[in-house]
Amino acid sequence: MIPDVSQALSWLEAHPDALKGIGRGIERETLRVTADGHLAADAHPADFGSALTHKWITTDFAEALLEFITPVERDVDHLLAYLRDIHRHAARQLGEERMWPMSMPCKIAEDQDIELAQYGSSNIGRMKTLYRQGLKNRYGALMQIISGVHYNFSLPLTFWQQWAGVKDAESGKDVISAGYLRLIRNYYRFGWVIPYLFGASPAICGSFLQGKASSLPFERSASGMLSLPYATSLRLSDLGYTNKSQSNLGITFNHLPEYIRALKAAIKTPSAEFAELGLTDAEGKPKQLNSNVLQIENELYAPIRPKRVTRSGEAPSDALLRGGIEYIEVRSLDINPFSATGVDADQIRFLDLFLIWCALADAPEMNNDELQCTRHNWNRVILAGRQPGQTIGMGCEGEQYPLVEVGEALFRDLRRVAETLDSQQGRQDYQVVCDRLVKSFSRPELTLSGRFLQPLKQNGILVTGMALAEEYHQQLRQEPLEVLSEAKFAEEAARSVRSQLEIEAADTLSFEVWLEQQQN
Repeated sequence: MIPDVSQALSWLEAHPDALKGIGRGIERETLRVTADGHLAADAHPADFGSALTHKWITTDFAEALLEFITPVERDVDHLLAYLRDIHRHAARQLGEERMWPMSMPCKIAEDQDIELAQYGSSNIGRMKTLYRQGLKNRYGALMQIISGVHYNFSLPLTFWQQWAGVKDAESGKDVISAGYLRLIRNYYRFGWVIPYLFGASPAICGSFLQGKASSLPFERSASGMLSLPYATSLRLSDLGYTNKSQSNLGITFNHLPEYIRALKAAIKTPSAEFAELGLTDAEGKPKQLNSNVLQIENELYAPIRPKRVTRSGEAPSDALLRGGIEYIEVRSLDINPFSATGVDADQIRFLDLFLIWCALADAPEMNNDELQCTRHNWNRVILAGRQPGQTIGMGCEGEQYPLVEVGEALFRDLRRVAETLDSQQGRQDYQVVCDRLVKSFSRPELTLSGRFLQPLKQNGILVTGMALAEEYHQQLRQEPLEVLSEAKFAEEAARSVRSQLEIEAADTLSFEVWLEQQQN
């Protein structure tokens, strides 16, 4: 049903110090909305500084889509305090606007032109905006303003030294990369547990479909809300950002060189569909970076990514080729509507436990067909995870098991990991999380989607969302900063503006020539 991890867990219990120094970082997206719940139409607030170069506050797809980024932290509480400080500062700068507390967008007018994120006149800034123009033309702007939380996670070097026998990060980079790829394969097999527990988008605003038909059997409320009775995360469904042509790219997670080769090939593979869009419009304005399956590597849709911090001008795959996998990015978390910052400590601690388990458990290699098969389990959970009697399959043609049984078996392992982590600090934080979350399998109404669907049905998305947005806005404005200071925010805003100006002044090539060099 799940891999036998007993031997690895026994090893971990005998080496608890191997987990000291876990690295964690959070990226939280949120839409700026007006007082009546519509998407903000103004530019990224100038008081925040430059979206191109600010360390903590930037934009994602659109000017109205904020993204808050923490540095790498070793302590969960400090990490969340840092994230909350960024939210506190933002709340004080937003005036009459609010931060939308859900993954799926607020009310969008049919004719509303969603302003793409702007990053200034530098070549890199113009490329970032043009890339987003390509996303808009390829998939539609609405798909791109769906918000989520990304969790960056790294195991300490001491883990790899004791678990895999490496000497240091450089000489052991191939072994460490292989370990992270094993984690990723297990994530694909069992990561459906994340939308089951923490999916929080069981419904969407009717305006999201923009009058288009859907094959999903939605129930429509009086307020125009569309929902599925047992859905957990419509954000992760085909309503969200997907690229079906990517399933044929053969990108697997068995060996890092193979992964990099396939990823590099994808950005050179022509797409007939995207070629039909053309590279420029009737006025000669560019419509996309290129007509390949992926404009750049970041366009690859994946619930988890292997990552390494890039150097200036370095592509993500080149960074991986140079130094191996440094950390992984979990991309399956919906915005938690019960948290002012979109994520809470229980979720972070669960992800720690689960990702450690994924690193320890055996993970046979997966070809592309097997990788696509894992999507079946994810889809079951995404669209009907709370349905009584829901099952999970083991492999493409494998036996079906009750989701409840698989989840509870997984948590028996996770609790042993929790005891090991708690033993380092003389606390029971991780064990408490395990004991709380495991109840969600026998009582699906305790999941985030189960808890959130009822108020949505009673009040609708707009009323519910704006009430939470206002509540969190007032909370955050009134709370004192814990880690940062207003002086530090002012300093970073000024520094980011100077940095953008320096980048713009340093350009020596025309955008067209520079872009051609980047893509060759």
